[in-house]
Amino acid sequence: MTETNSLSPAYLQTCRDALAQEQAASLAATNGWEHVDRDQVHADWDEIYRELAQDLEQRNPQNDATQDLIHRHYQIACRFYTPSKEAYIGMALFYRENEDMRMFHNGYHQDLVEFLVPAITTYAQHRL
Repeated sequence: MTETNSLSPAYLQTCRDALAQEQAASLAATNGWEHVDRDQVHADWDEIYRELAQDLEQRNPQNDATQDLIHRHYQIACRFYTPSKEAYIGMALFYRENEDMRMFHNGYHQDLVEFLVPAITTYAQHRL
């Protein structure tokens, strides 16, 4: 399993920095993402999180079914801007490290964030 603990602290910081830099540039270039239909984005992410949470205990972050759901997640993120591999890993770290984001995601399942981190990291390392 691709866990972030197998990645160096320096690389993880690069991922956090990439997320912050890419989001800031995108926000500035798009007038705060005014082009994004936020209601649709939230509905689409809600659907994915519900699917993941439904059978989370039986899921493997690396299997094809999970990675297909993470691909859908990435495609939704791309409605804002196209995150690099590092920024997408940074997004997973943000979900884990930001209290509000952790609480939001874990509202679907108490272990969703800890599942999303390796699932997103796997996706980013193998598909981006």
